[in-house]
Amino acid sequence: MSARILVVDDDRAVRTALRVNLRKAGMDVTLATHPGEALEQLRAEPFDLVLTDVKMPGATGIELLASVRESWPELPVVVMTGYGSVEDAVGAMKHGAADYLIKPVGKDELLLVLERALETKALRAELVQLRKQVEETHGFSRLIGTTPSMLSLYEDIAAVAETPSTVLLMGPTGTGKELLAEAIHERSPRRDGAFVRVNCAAIPQPLLESELFGHEKGAFTGAIRQHQGKFEQADGGTLLLDEIGEIEPHVQIKLLRVLESSSFQRVGGSQTLTVDVRVIAATNKDLAEEVREKRFREDLYYRLNVVALHVPSLAQRRADIPLLVDHFVRMYAARSNRPVPSVSQQSMELLVAYDWPGNVRQLQHHIERAVILGKQDVLEIEPPAGAPRLEAPTQSSTTLPEVGSTLQEALATYERDLIVEALKQAGGVQARAARRLGLSRSNLNYRIGRLSIAVKEIEYE
Repeated sequence: MSARILVVDDDRAVRTALRVNLRKAGMDVTLATHPGEALEQLRAEPFDLVLTDVKMPGATGIELLASVRESWPELPVVVMTGYGSVEDAVGAMKHGAADYLIKPVGKDELLLVLERALETKALRAELVQLRKQVEETHGFSRLIGTTPSMLSLYEDIAAVAETPSTVLLMGPTGTGKELLAEAIHERSPRRDGAFVRVNCAAIPQPLLESELFGHEKGAFTGAIRQHQGKFEQADGGTLLLDEIGEIEPHVQIKLLRVLESSSFQRVGGSQTLTVDVRVIAATNKDLAEEVREKRFREDLYYRLNVVALHVPSLAQRRADIPLLVDHFVRMYAARSNRPVPSVSQQSMELLVAYDWPGNVRQLQHHIERAVILGKQDVLEIEPPAGAPRLEAPTQSSTTLPEVGSTLQEALATYERDLIVEALKQAGGVQARAARRLGLSRSNLNYRIGRLSIAVKEIEYE
């Protein structure tokens, strides 16, 4: 592991020991004796990570952390503190530190913590780069996702956008079908025309026909003036019919006629109107099943199903969750006119592990709430209420160590059993296991390595 590390400590012996251990691990190490010197080094050359003591004469490591967060927000800072000052380290974590170490620092734990912080930094940089590549390659600035299923979807959208074909977007609620419809419109020759949306489930069915096709004055009670429907409003552009599976049969008939002839009559009218509209339909229902159950017209289904695109659920593209979280955190921080907070690694892993039945929309609202209510520079975000919780690890009855076994060996065995049990109940998600055991993720990793626990061999529940 090659990285440029800036070590800040007023104790010469500590600086020397850290330099030796880190250089043996292949890292490039620069030393500073106090925060002022560290800031001079940071202004002079780039670093991958800052490792700093908390208690130092003059400025403290916490003040250095604040300066780094302001000038180099993507640079991770790991703080070190003595056993009697753990509260200082916890406070540093709340203000943006990547992790903390308790002195005296063991070599193995030191390398594990730094490696974890560097991995997180690299992941964030990769997310930014992937987002940039997607925007440059596909031109979809508002679509978030780099998993194979999403990249394939981008390619399909780019291909269909240039055609006049009707498109059917199918996928669970909250997956972003409306954004995809907008992307198709923006990439199409109709981009200068109107993009009109209508949620077929949100409008009372007796009024839906009038909403889509308009009505003449006096067509029904309350029709005091002529009304232009959504098809007329979308003339020359694109009309999104969201939740199209909710349309009643008599409206389905009229919709089919419009799709086939591009013409219709307003409710209560006799004049035939002709429009040039590209229709995109979206649904969270299985329309083929709706056809079999006689709830949706077969001929309309085939007319809509010219190009069918399937939108994956968030659980089917979990690798996109960090990218989405980063996007929403930045968006809501900007809207609140506040500095962009980071999300703790443990929180991110919990968010990735959650199933998100409400998909991207649920995640977006969850992150919005966390940003608005967050008081620290690092967000600790719990999954939504109802997320699976770990049960207490099973504990065996107290017994003395076997003859020839020391207390230390017995404690190590017990510690190993607790960690294995927590991992089992967490389904292998180490962030959950760490939370159940009251450990940081890095500390759990350290203990797994020290106790030689074969994580891949555990049979998870």
